[in-house]
Amino acid sequence: MSAIFNFQSLLTVILLLICTCAYIRSLAPSLLDKNKTGLLGIFWKCARIGKCVFFSPWL
Repeated sequence: MSAIFNFQSLLTVILLLICTCAYIRSLAPSLLDKNKTGLLGIFWKCARIGKCVFFSPWL
């Protein structure tokens, strides 16, 4: 069964996408910062969410 049809797998894929984008942005910020709009802007937005949620000093 595909991850799209299984809710738990879909959440796992989204979480991995957010964490991966945040990690890539921490290593090479210019890679994601130049694509803030358009289709590749999704990765920039995921990196922003990951930075705010997973790398916050309040955790």
